[in-house]
Amino acid sequence: MKLRRLFLIVGLLLAKPIFSQEILPVYSDYLSDNYFLLHPSMAGASNCAKLRLTARQQWFGQEDAPALQTLSFNGSLTDKDGMGIILINDKNGYHSQKGFRLAYAHHIMFSRDNIDLNQLSFGINAGFAQSLLDETSFLLNNPSYDPIIDGTIVQKASYFNMDIGASYNYMDFYAHFTVKNAVANARRLYTDREPTNLRRLLFNMGYTFGDTETIQWEPSFMLQHVFQTKETTVDLNVKAYKDLEFGKLWAGLSYRRSLDGAEYIEGVSVNNQKMQYITPILGVNYKSFMLSYTYSHLMGNVKFDNGGFHQITLGLNLFCKPEKYHCNCPAVN
Repeated sequence: MKLRRLFLIVGLLLAKPIFSQEILPVYSDYLSDNYFLLHPSMAGASNCAKLRLTARQQWFGQEDAPALQTLSFNGSLTDKDGMGIILINDKNGYHSQKGFRLAYAHHIMFSRDNIDLNQLSFGINAGFAQSLLDETSFLLNNPSYDPIIDGTIVQKASYFNMDIGASYNYMDFYAHFTVKNAVANARRLYTDREPTNLRRLLFNMGYTFGDTETIQWEPSFMLQHVFQTKETTVDLNVKAYKDLEFGKLWAGLSYRRSLDGAEYIEGVSVNNQKMQYITPILGVNYKSFMLSYTYSHLMGNVKFDNGGFHQITLGLNLFCKPEKYHCNCPAVN
């Protein structure tokens, strides 16, 4: 039981600055051609409908280590409207969570035709999740009496939250802004005092340049701020794309760093450490299929395990429009 509690503490404090009441945590999976996971305004914004399956596993070889699976689909209903859905299965030791999100987006095209990209999008999503806390083995692993632990039940609690956001795509440039958990109700799984202010601001910006005959480059960044803990984190990313006869090969590198540190004791001194990890990404597009692998390595002296976080994303593009946008814009083409 102590080992599982350590998973939870280290995972929350170092690996991902999230709250347990968030339906979908903020990882680096958006870089695997899946900005829709973070921004509801991207529902139906692309040239094709996108089906994405993602599986993430932390600390291979450790029992009950955190794992997350998502299945998402988004596409256009009309030239101006898009919809999408995300299914989530998240497990971390004794705690697990299942949920879904439904999204709607409205797109305003400023260009004179449908191939010159100049599009402003507004989106909203809403969803429910059910959290479970399995106490059935608590007393078996630790027979000492604790009055707040029943030891024979699986506690359940359902809750609702909502995201709102906007995106702007202009040729090779893009920007996204989303308020996650803009409206959220209390879960009340562990205590009556669980936080309800789960709002998180996300801001992405990037630009693609280069020659399709050689290599295309896409530098980008993401800034996120959590209101409850006043944490601010930044992602610095770069991706490269190479067109081949069978499709497209691409690779990327992401560096995430918290702007806020945490103190810890080492020997007789007090040191400070900021959450930071580096994430290489490798992907390939073959016809309508996409496959990517992501590995995140946590840096710093205080960490649970030297092993990293592995993630695989499988994708399928459907119902593509006859002609793509005339731009170097992989996220929407």
